[in-house]
Amino acid sequence: MTQTVLVTGSNSGFGYLIANTLVNAGYQVIGTMRDPEGRNASIASELNAKGIKIIDIDVTDEQSVAAGVELALAQTGKIDILINNAGVGTLGWQESFNIDDFKRVFDINVFGVQRMTRALLPHMKQRGSGTLIQVSSILGKFVLPFLGSYNATKHAVEGLAENYRVELSQFGIQSLIVQPGGFGTDFGANLLRSSDTQATQSYGEFADAPEQMWAGTEQGHDADDAPSPQMVADAVLNLLQTTPNERPFRTTVDGTGLNPIIESVNQATEEAMQHIYGLYGMKEMLELKQR
Repeated sequence: MTQTVLVTGSNSGFGYLIANTLVNAGYQVIGTMRDPEGRNASIASELNAKGIKIIDIDVTDEQSVAAGVELALAQTGKIDILINNAGVGTLGWQESFNIDDFKRVFDINVFGVQRMTRALLPHMKQRGSGTLIQVSSILGKFVLPFLGSYNATKHAVEGLAENYRVELSQFGIQSLIVQPGGFGTDFGANLLRSSDTQATQSYGEFADAPEQMWAGTEQGHDADDAPSPQMVADAVLNLLQTTPNERPFRTTVDGTGLNPIIESVNQATEEAMQHIYGLYGMKEMLELKQR
Protein backbone atom coordinates (compact mmCIF):
# COMPACT_ATOMS: atom_id res chain seq x y z
CA MET A 1 0.00 0.00 0.00
CA THR A 2 1.28 3.47 -0.91
CA GLN A 3 2.51 5.44 2.08
CA THR A 4 1.47 9.04 2.62
CA VAL A 5 4.09 11.57 3.69
CA LEU A 6 3.55 15.10 4.96
CA VAL A 7 6.56 17.42 4.49
CA THR A 8 6.55 20.85 6.12
CA GLY A 9 8.34 23.75 4.45
CA SER A 10 8.17 22.12 1.03
CA ASN A 11 8.40 25.38 -0.89
CA SER A 12 12.20 25.58 -0.74
CA GLY A 13 15.47 24.02 0.39
CA PHE A 14 15.51 20.50 1.78
CA GLY A 15 11.72 20.38 1.96
CA TYR A 16 11.35 21.02 -1.76
CA LEU A 17 13.93 18.36 -2.61
CA ILE A 18 12.47 15.83 -0.18
CA ALA A 19 8.94 16.31 -1.52
CA ASN A 20 10.10 15.88 -5.12
CA THR A 21 12.29 12.87 -4.33
CA LEU A 22 9.54 11.05 -2.44
CA VAL A 23 6.79 11.66 -5.00
CA ASN A 24 9.15 10.40 -7.73
CA ALA A 25 9.72 7.27 -5.64
CA GLY A 26 6.00 6.53 -5.53
CA TYR A 27 4.97 8.02 -2.20
CA GLN A 28 1.81 10.09 -1.86
CA VAL A 29 3.20 13.45 -0.76
CA ILE A 30 1.53 16.34 1.00
CA GLY A 31 3.65 19.48 0.86
CA THR A 32 2.90 22.27 3.29
CA MET A 33 3.90 25.89 3.07
CA ARG A 34 2.66 29.35 3.94
CA ASP A 35 0.62 31.34 1.46
CA PRO A 36 0.47 28.84 -1.45
CA GLU A 37 -2.02 31.06 -3.26
CA GLY A 38 0.07 34.19 -2.84
CA ARG A 39 3.83 34.60 -2.62
CA ASN A 40 4.40 30.85 -3.01
CA ALA A 41 1.81 30.35 -5.75
CA SER A 42 4.37 29.55 -8.45
CA ILE A 43 6.17 26.85 -6.50
CA ALA A 44 2.87 25.46 -5.21
CA SER A 45 1.60 25.15 -8.77
CA GLU A 46 4.82 23.42 -9.84
CA LEU A 47 4.65 20.86 -7.03
CA ASN A 48 0.94 20.28 -7.53
CA ALA A 49 1.56 19.51 -11.20
CA LYS A 50 3.94 16.76 -10.08
CA GLY A 51 1.22 15.15 -7.99
CA ILE A 52 2.11 16.71 -4.64
CA LYS A 53 -0.93 17.85 -2.65
CA ILE A 54 -0.38 21.38 -1.34
CA ILE A 55 -1.74 22.44 2.06
CA ASP A 56 -1.44 25.91 3.59
CA ILE A 57 0.13 25.55 7.04
CA ASP A 58 1.94 28.10 9.17
CA VAL A 59 3.73 26.04 11.82
CA THR A 60 3.74 29.03 14.21
CA ASP A 61 -0.08 29.17 14.22
CA GLU A 62 -1.99 26.56 16.26
CA GLN A 63 -5.22 27.00 14.30
CA SER A 64 -3.42 26.85 10.95
CA VAL A 65 -1.72 23.59 11.96
CA ALA A 66 -4.95 22.01 13.20
CA ALA A 67 -6.93 23.05 10.11
CA GLY A 68 -4.14 22.01 7.73
CA VAL A 69 -3.73 18.55 9.26
CA GLU A 70 -7.50 18.04 9.28
CA LEU A 71 -7.66 18.95 5.59
CA ALA A 72 -4.70 16.70 4.75
CA LEU A 73 -6.35 13.74 6.47
CA ALA A 74 -9.66 14.46 4.76
CA GLN A 75 -7.96 14.46 1.36
CA THR A 76 -5.77 11.38 1.86
CA GLY A 77 -7.43 9.33 4.59
CA LYS A 78 -4.15 8.69 6.40
CA ILE A 79 -0.70 10.09 7.03
CA ASP A 80 2.00 7.50 7.62
CA ILE A 81 5.03 9.77 7.87
CA LEU A 82 5.56 13.30 9.16
CA ILE A 83 8.74 15.08 8.11
CA ASN A 84 9.24 18.21 10.20
CA ASN A 85 11.49 20.22 7.91
CA ALA A 86 10.21 23.82 8.21
CA GLY A 87 12.76 26.01 9.93
CA VAL A 88 14.83 29.15 9.83
CA GLY A 89 18.46 30.03 10.52
CA THR A 90 19.93 32.86 12.56
CA LEU A 91 23.11 34.93 12.45
CA GLY A 92 24.69 37.27 14.96
CA TRP A 93 26.36 37.51 18.35
CA GLN A 94 24.30 35.44 20.76
CA GLU A 95 24.17 38.30 23.27
CA SER A 96 22.56 40.47 20.60
CA PHE A 97 19.51 38.19 20.34
CA ASN A 98 16.96 39.51 22.79
CA ILE A 99 14.21 37.36 24.27
CA ASP A 100 11.77 38.26 21.50
CA ASP A 101 14.37 37.16 18.92
CA PHE A 102 14.73 33.83 20.72
CA LYS A 103 10.98 33.41 20.95
CA ARG A 104 10.66 33.97 17.20
CA VAL A 105 13.19 31.34 16.15
CA PHE A 106 12.03 28.83 18.78
CA ASP A 107 8.43 29.37 17.65
CA ILE A 108 9.36 28.15 14.17
CA ASN A 109 12.10 25.59 14.77
CA VAL A 110 10.93 23.99 18.02
CA PHE A 111 7.34 24.88 18.87
CA GLY A 112 6.43 24.36 15.20
CA VAL A 113 7.77 20.80 15.43
CA GLN A 114 5.73 20.21 18.59
CA ARG A 115 2.56 21.67 17.05
CA MET A 116 2.78 19.47 13.96
CA THR A 117 3.65 16.36 15.94
CA ARG A 118 0.83 16.86 18.44
CA ALA A 119 -1.64 17.42 15.60
CA LEU A 120 -0.78 14.09 13.97
CA LEU A 121 -0.10 11.83 16.94
CA PRO A 122 -3.77 11.07 17.76
CA HIS A 123 -4.18 9.76 14.19
CA MET A 124 -0.98 7.71 14.35
CA LYS A 125 -1.78 6.27 17.78
CA GLN A 126 -5.24 5.26 16.60
CA ARG A 127 -3.68 3.40 13.66
CA GLY A 128 -0.90 1.93 15.77
CA SER A 129 1.83 3.01 13.36
CA GLY A 130 3.65 6.06 12.07
CA THR A 131 7.04 7.62 11.48
CA LEU A 132 8.27 11.01 12.68
CA ILE A 133 11.37 12.43 11.02
CA GLN A 134 12.90 15.61 12.39
CA VAL A 135 15.23 17.47 10.04
CA SER A 136 17.73 18.63 12.64
CA SER A 137 21.35 19.58 11.92
CA ILE A 138 24.85 18.52 12.82
CA LEU A 139 24.59 21.69 14.95
CA GLY A 140 22.25 19.69 17.15
CA LYS A 141 25.42 17.94 18.38
CA PHE A 142 27.98 20.74 18.49
CA VAL A 143 27.93 24.50 17.98
CA LEU A 144 29.40 27.10 15.65
CA PRO A 145 29.86 30.73 16.67
CA PHE A 146 27.35 33.36 15.56
CA LEU A 147 24.58 30.78 15.04
CA GLY A 148 23.77 30.59 18.74
CA SER A 149 19.97 30.72 18.80
CA TYR A 150 19.81 28.34 15.82
CA ASN A 151 22.21 25.94 17.57
CA ALA A 152 19.96 26.04 20.62
CA THR A 153 16.83 25.17 18.64
CA LYS A 154 18.47 22.17 17.02
CA HIS A 155 19.70 20.88 20.37
CA ALA A 156 16.10 21.26 21.56
CA VAL A 157 14.71 19.39 18.54
CA GLU A 158 17.11 16.53 19.21
CA GLY A 159 15.79 16.36 22.77
CA LEU A 160 12.19 16.31 21.56
CA ALA A 161 12.94 13.51 19.12
CA GLU A 162 14.81 11.49 21.78
CA ASN A 163 11.86 11.71 24.13
CA TYR A 164 9.30 10.85 21.46
CA ARG A 165 11.43 7.87 20.54
CA VAL A 166 11.05 6.28 23.96
CA GLU A 167 7.51 7.44 24.73
CA LEU A 168 6.00 6.33 21.40
CA SER A 169 7.94 3.17 20.53
CA GLN A 170 5.45 0.83 22.19
CA PHE A 171 2.61 2.40 20.19
CA GLY A 172 4.23 1.47 16.88
CA ILE A 173 5.39 5.04 16.18
CA GLN A 174 9.03 5.62 15.29
CA SER A 175 10.89 8.87 15.94
CA LEU A 176 14.00 9.55 13.83
CA ILE A 177 16.47 12.37 13.24
CA VAL A 178 18.23 13.45 10.04
CA GLN A 179 21.24 15.72 10.65
CA PRO A 180 22.28 17.71 7.55
CA GLY A 181 25.57 19.54 7.46
CA GLY A 182 26.20 22.71 5.48
CA PHE A 183 24.67 22.79 2.00
CA GLY A 184 24.01 25.47 -0.58
CA THR A 185 20.27 26.08 -0.27
CA ASP A 186 18.33 29.30 0.26
CA PHE A 187 18.96 28.89 4.01
CA GLY A 188 21.27 31.92 4.01
CA ALA A 189 18.78 34.16 2.24
CA ASN A 190 16.28 33.82 5.09
CA LEU A 191 18.53 34.16 8.14
CA LEU A 192 17.06 36.01 11.11
CA ARG A 193 19.40 38.71 12.43
CA SER A 194 19.66 39.83 16.03
CA SER A 195 17.77 42.95 17.18
CA ASP A 196 20.08 44.42 19.80
CA THR A 197 22.46 46.47 17.66
CA GLN A 198 23.94 48.15 20.74
CA ALA A 199 25.08 44.78 22.07
CA THR A 200 26.54 43.96 18.65
CA GLN A 201 28.52 47.20 18.54
CA SER A 202 29.95 46.46 21.99
CA TYR A 203 32.14 43.86 20.28
CA GLY A 204 34.04 46.73 18.67
CA GLU A 205 36.27 45.80 15.76
CA PHE A 206 34.79 42.29 15.81
CA ALA A 207 31.19 43.45 15.56
CA ASP A 208 30.94 42.42 11.91
CA ALA A 209 32.52 39.01 12.44
CA PRO A 210 29.22 37.10 12.02
CA GLU A 211 28.60 38.61 8.58
CA GLN A 212 32.19 38.02 7.53
CA MET A 213 31.99 34.40 8.67
CA TRP A 214 28.76 33.83 6.76
CA ALA A 215 30.14 35.42 3.59
CA GLY A 216 32.95 32.89 3.66
CA THR A 217 30.48 30.07 4.29
CA GLU A 218 28.39 31.11 1.29
CA GLN A 219 31.47 31.14 -0.92
CA GLY A 220 32.09 27.55 0.08
CA HIS A 221 28.49 26.62 -0.72
CA ASP A 222 28.83 28.14 -4.18
CA ALA A 223 32.06 26.33 -5.03
CA ASP A 224 32.06 23.87 -7.92
CA ASP A 225 32.93 20.99 -5.61
CA ALA A 226 30.35 21.88 -2.95
CA PRO A 227 28.16 18.94 -1.82
CA SER A 228 24.68 18.77 -3.34
CA PRO A 229 21.70 19.28 -1.00
CA GLN A 230 20.03 16.44 -2.91
CA MET A 231 22.12 14.20 -0.63
CA VAL A 232 19.72 15.03 2.20
CA ALA A 233 16.61 14.10 0.21
CA ASP A 234 18.27 10.87 -0.91
CA ALA A 235 19.14 10.05 2.69
CA VAL A 236 15.50 10.54 3.74
CA LEU A 237 14.33 8.25 0.95
CA ASN A 238 16.90 5.62 1.90
CA LEU A 239 15.80 5.83 5.53
CA LEU A 240 12.15 5.30 4.61
CA GLN A 241 13.01 2.38 2.34
CA THR A 242 14.93 0.67 5.15
CA THR A 243 13.11 -1.88 7.31
CA PRO A 244 11.92 0.06 10.41
CA ASN A 245 13.84 -2.02 12.95
CA GLU A 246 17.04 -1.53 10.95
CA ARG A 247 16.79 2.26 10.72
CA PRO A 248 19.36 4.24 12.71
CA PHE A 249 17.88 6.74 15.14
CA ARG A 250 20.18 9.46 13.78
CA THR A 251 21.29 9.80 10.14
CA THR A 252 24.10 12.27 9.44
CA VAL A 253 24.35 13.78 5.95
CA ASP A 254 27.40 15.93 5.30
CA GLY A 255 29.61 16.25 2.26
CA THR A 256 32.48 18.14 3.86
CA GLY A 257 34.11 15.29 5.75
CA LEU A 258 32.39 15.76 9.11
CA ASN A 259 30.26 12.61 8.85
CA PRO A 260 32.69 10.31 10.72
CA ILE A 261 33.15 12.82 13.54
CA ILE A 262 29.43 13.45 14.08
CA GLU A 263 28.61 9.75 13.69
CA SER A 264 31.14 8.87 16.38
CA VAL A 265 29.34 11.26 18.75
CA ASN A 266 25.98 9.79 17.74
CA GLN A 267 27.28 6.27 18.35
CA ALA A 268 28.55 7.21 21.80
CA THR A 269 25.16 8.77 22.61
CA GLU A 270 23.33 5.66 21.43
CA GLU A 271 25.58 3.36 23.45
CA ALA A 272 25.00 5.51 26.53
CA MET A 273 21.22 5.45 26.01
CA GLN A 274 21.22 1.67 25.59
CA HIS A 275 23.31 1.25 28.75
CA ILE A 276 21.28 3.68 30.88
CA TYR A 277 17.93 2.26 29.79
CA GLY A 278 19.26 -1.21 30.45
CA LEU A 279 20.19 -0.23 34.01
CA TYR A 280 16.67 1.12 34.58
CA GLY A 281 15.05 -1.96 33.06
CA MET A 282 13.50 0.10 30.26
CA LYS A 283 15.54 -1.05 27.27
CA GLU A 284 12.40 -2.14 25.40
CA MET A 285 11.45 1.54 25.13
CA LEU A 286 14.33 1.97 22.67
CA GLU A 287 12.88 -0.74 20.42
CA LEU A 288 9.99 -0.16 18.04
CA LYS A 289 6.99 -2.39 18.69
CA GLN A 290 5.28 -3.18 15.42
CA ARG A 291 1.87 -4.72 14.89
